[in-house]
Amino acid sequence: MADKHILNQQSLDFLESYLNTASPTGYEWNGQKLWMDYLKPYVDEFITDDYGSAVGVINPDAKFKVVIEGHADEISWYVNYITDDGLIYVVRNGGSDHQIAPSKRVDIHTDKGIVTGVFGWPAIHIRNKNKEEAPKQDNIFIDVGAEDKAGVEALGVHVGCVITYPDQFFILNENKFVCRALDNRMGGFMIAEVARLLKENNKQLDFGLYVTNSVQEEIGLRGAEMITQTIKPDVAIVTDVTHDTTTPMIDKKSNGDAAIGKGPVIAYAPAIQNRLRNLIIEAAQDNDIPFQRRATSRSTGTDTDAFAYSNGGVPSALISLPLRYMHTTVEMVHRDDVENVIRMIYQSLLRIQNNHDFSYFKGDGSKLI
Repeated sequence: MADKHILNQQSLDFLESYLNTASPTGYEWNGQKLWMDYLKPYVDEFITDDYGSAVGVINPDAKFKVVIEGHADEISWYVNYITDDGLIYVVRNGGSDHQIAPSKRVDIHTDKGIVTGVFGWPAIHIRNKNKEEAPKQDNIFIDVGAEDKAGVEALGVHVGCVITYPDQFFILNENKFVCRALDNRMGGFMIAEVARLLKENNKQLDFGLYVTNSVQEEIGLRGAEMITQTIKPDVAIVTDVTHDTTTPMIDKKSNGDAAIGKGPVIAYAPAIQNRLRNLIIEAAQDNDIPFQRRATSRSTGTDTDAFAYSNGGVPSALISLPLRYMHTTVEMVHRDDVENVIRMIYQSLLRIQNNHDFSYFKGDGSKLI
């Protein structure tokens, strides 16, 4: 791990393929299969559940269980209504942004395969310049080039078909990764890289490591709620994305101060267990890993909350990847931050291995006794 970069070409090839594979909420299986194929050499076995969450397990017979987790799903749309003229109106599947939709290409997933369409929008020449109407969920629409409703249905499109954006992965200015769905398939990628490093560096753990890629986070942490009941972990380290607040129209007084390229963001929130967070900070400081901090008030809004408040309480912490333009098709992260999240999780696991038994994480409440 002395090299400047820890991501090799195989890692980057997997990242590109993984990001380019559509995995909308409720339909994550194609991405999950790809992820499991990549992870297979680095784990001992897999656990899956009926909704598609996937877990690669290292040392499954160990008494104590540590989770490292990301989520696999991306935001999308559903076909909601087809007009007699063959235009399609939509509803959200997750937090899809209506304002970026006009003029975007889309993939409509049908039993007959992908149907290509576009979000149409009236031309600037014919809009009322004194009263411009902004894009809203009830006025954006998709055109698949059909003459009428029957033509749409003949393509295999029906109410309930899921819709994704086809935007592909690219690297901007050498070190910025750009794509849709970095939120949060970067998390699944990063925890897979932790497993790879443990294997390649021949690190033997005396606890079970559960490398967990949960589904359905974008609609309320649902996959994590389910899979934590299956695993019943003793400790959980979750990774997700957080906002870079240095771009225009973001108020740092409300949203904090974080920037891509300045390191992972360590969260402070009621769901974050203090001792686990302190262990992560110590691991970062001892290994010269830069980091930032963010306070998230009542909840983190991530799968951390689902793990923390499950099974009678699970010591949990959140390491976030700073990201620009969340829930757009040009989400952007810095390669250095990606590698430092991987390093931070890796070194935290080694610190758990070397320095503490698991009673350490049960200490906060016992101070009251």
